This record gives sequence, structure tokens and C-alpha cells, in this order.
Amino acid sequence: MIKQMITASLLLTLYSIIGTGLVAYTNAATKDQITGNEKGVLVGSIGEVLPADSYDNDITNDKITLTDPTKLGTPNPVTIYRARKGDTPVAAVITTEAPEGYSGAIKLLISINADSTLAGVRVISHAETPGLGDKVETSKSNWILEFTGKSLNDPKPDKWGVKKDGGVFDQFSGATITPRAIVKSIKTTLLYFQDNSGEIFSKPSDK
Repeated sequence: MIKQMITASLLLTLYSIIGTGLVAYTNAATKDQITGNEKGVLVGSIGEVLPADSYDNDITNDKITLTDPTKLGTPNPVTIYRARKGDTPVAAVITTEAPEGYSGAIKLLISINADSTLAGVRVISHAETPGLGDKVETSKSNWILEFTGKSLNDPKPDKWGVKKDGGVFDQFSGATITPRAIVKSIKTTLLYFQDNSGEIFSKPSDK
């Protein structure tokens, strides 16, 4: 009886070791593939807001992460990917969010050229109402594309709002909160870039 118990215990231990080894092997074997896939998705997203031929550095590794709830408009960390051509800054691609969306925070990718004009804006994720707030998606409307080329000089800061609030940007019929939140976030991000562009491009990259 004791011999059988010892044998069963040894077998369980052996199976456990084999199982742990297989899991570790699988994780190691797929880690690089997962990392590569994630990088590919990121590069694809950046490509929607910044032409790939406008920079020549590895933008996904030239990045910094900042946290400044007051100036950046969100309590969460903001990652900034820096595009350069040689040693010359080209643009900053900023992952931020509009925390005041109708159904929660709206995650954004905002690309700002070195001259402080917008190269492009995209909504990365949101939980806004289908048929109303989801018009921020390029598959639903061209609304988000209207920000390309805009800056704090066009329009002036006091006009960075939806038309219902005296600004120049359209709101959606039956859904003002969503576009209002996005316009506010873009303006906040532009203001931050305008005041901190030197530091943004000179700060050492994250490890």
C-alpha cells in the first residue's frame, strides 16, 4: 500500500514537472511572436496618422511615458512615440484619452507634426453608443479626419469646441458629449505639445 502511494506521488510530481516545462516552453516559444504581432498592430495604427516615409527612426522604440493629469487631461500614463528623420524631429504620436466620453474614456492616437499642426487623429477604442457616438470611427463617418492639418492657430484656441458650445467642430445629432470630449482632449494635447515640445524630443527614451 505504501509502495503504491509513493509510486502515485512520484508520478504526480513527474507529471507536474512535465506540465510546468511545457507551459514554460510554450510561453518562451510564443513570446517573440506575440511581441512582434503587437508591434505590427502599433506600427499599423501609427501609419494611419503619420506617413511611414516621413521618418527613418524606429518609432516604436523611441518613446517616453508621462503622467500629468492636470496638463495632459487624463490621470493615466500617456505614451509618446517620437518620429525623426536623422536628428531632426518630425512628429510626436501620442496615445492619450478623452476621459469624459458618454460611456467612459475614449482612447485616442494623436499625431502632431513638429510645427504643431495635427498630422492625424484616430480613436483606438471606445464604448460609445452604436449609431450615435460611434461616428468617431472612420468606418462610420469622416468626422475624425477633419482634424488633420488643424492647429491652435487654425482654429484659435477659443474656437476649439463643438458648434453647440461656440466652437467650429460639428457635433453628432443626438450625441454631443462624445465629440465634445474628443475635441477637448485634442486641444489639451496640442497645448501640452506647444509648451513642452523641446522636452518631448530631448528626453531619453524609456528603457
